[in-house]
Amino acid sequence: MPTVDVLRSLPEALPDLEAVYRDLHAHPELAYTEHRTAGIVAGRLRRDGFEVTEGIGVTGVVGVLRNGAGPTVVLRADMDALPVEEKTGLGYASTATTTDETGEVVPLMHACGHDVHVTCLLGAAHLMAASAGLWSGTLVALFQPAEEGRGGAQRMIADGLFDVTGKPDIVLGQHVFPYPAGTVGYRPGPFLAASDGFDVRLYGRGAHGSRPESGVDPVVLAASAVMRLQTIVAREVAANEQAVLTVGALHAGTKANIIADHADLSLSVRSFDRKVSARMVASVRRIIEAECAASGSPRPPEFAELFGFTPTVNDPVATERVAGGLRALLGEDAVSAIPPIMGSEDFGEFGEVSGAPSVFWALGGADPGAYAAALEAGTVDQEIPSNHSPLFAPVVRPTLTTGVSALVAAGMEWLGDGRA
Repeated sequence: MPTVDVLRSLPEALPDLEAVYRDLHAHPELAYTEHRTAGIVAGRLRRDGFEVTEGIGVTGVVGVLRNGAGPTVVLRADMDALPVEEKTGLGYASTATTTDETGEVVPLMHACGHDVHVTCLLGAAHLMAASAGLWSGTLVALFQPAEEGRGGAQRMIADGLFDVTGKPDIVLGQHVFPYPAGTVGYRPGPFLAASDGFDVRLYGRGAHGSRPESGVDPVVLAASAVMRLQTIVAREVAANEQAVLTVGALHAGTKANIIADHADLSLSVRSFDRKVSARMVASVRRIIEAECAASGSPRPPEFAELFGFTPTVNDPVATERVAGGLRALLGEDAVSAIPPIMGSEDFGEFGEVSGAPSVFWALGGADPGAYAAALEAGTVDQEIPSNHSPLFAPVVRPTLTTGVSALVAAGMEWLGDGRA
C-alpha cells in the first residue's frame, strides 16, 4: 500500500517533529506577525526540495513540489495564535506577550492548536518529499496566516496564491478538536458554521456617579442590549435552524464613581445557513439601535465588522474518498462521521474561489483515557478543555502521529494513483 510505504519512516521523524511542535507552542505569534513560524516553515520546506514562496498574504508560506504528471493537491495548515494567557502548566507552555494593534500588551498562546496543524503538515510534506517515487502529481503545502478572524485565506488569494500553485484539483485540511487523540471525525456537506463578528460602540453621556440623571449610562445600556440580544436565537431563529450568538467582550468605564461616555461590545453570530446568519445580523443591528434610542443615546451606535466566514462545506464525493483512505490506514474504529461543528474557519475560501472540491476533517487531540472517563461520567464539556481555553493542550502522542498520517493518507488518495 503506497500510503503505508510513505509513512514507514514516520517513527524515525517523530522525535524531531515533537521538538518542532513544542518550540512552536512556546513561541506563539498573532495574526500577520507569524514571522518566526513562517521562517521555520520556509526553511524546512526548502530543505525537503519544495519551491518556496514567502510573504503571500503578509506572512503566508507556500511550498510546491512538482513530481511528474498528475493532479495538484493542496494540504493546508494555519499558523496564528491567540491573545490568551496559557494555564496548562506544561513544561513548554507559552509565557510570551506582545503588543497588539491597539497598543495593549496581551499574552499569547496556541489555544486553538494551530501549532499542531503546522507540525503535522511539515511532517507530511517531509515524508511525501522523501517518497517521491511512490506518487505522481503536484503537492502544495500551504501555510496560512491570520485564520483567527483576520481574513488570512482571502488575503493569500488576493495576493496571487493560485498564480503560484496553479488551479488545484483538491484542497485538504484538518483541525485539532477535543475528541480522543488517535481518532478522526469527518462529515460530508456542512461541517463548520458561517460566522460574522462585530465590534460595537454604544454612546452614553458621561457624568458623576452621584448624578445619574445628568448623564446617559452606557453600562446600563450595554447590559440591556446584551440580554436582549440573547432573544434572537431564543425567539427569532426556528428550532430546526441551529444558531449561536455570543457577546465575547464588554468594556466600559474606569472608576466606580464615574458614569462613562461609551461602552464597547464584541460579538459573533453563527449558523450553518447564510440566510439565517443574515437575519441574525439584521436583528443585532435592530436591537442595538433600538436600545440606544430607548436609553436616549446622544449618538447612534457604531458597528465595525471583524470577520465574515462562509460555512465550511465538504464536497460529498471527495469526503467519502478521504474517509475511505483514512479507514484503510487508521482502522474503522478510529474514523467516524460526526455532527456539524458550530465553530468557524476560512479554509473553505480556497476551494470556493479556485472551484476545486475541498475536504476538512476533525483531528482528535484529547487524552484518550481522560476523555473516556469524562464520557462515562457525563462531564466531557466540563473536564475536557476546548479550543480557545487557556487549558487547551493536545497530547503530543498520538495526536501528531495521527495528524501526519491523516494528511498523507488523504493526499495519496489523489497523488498515489494520479487520479484527479
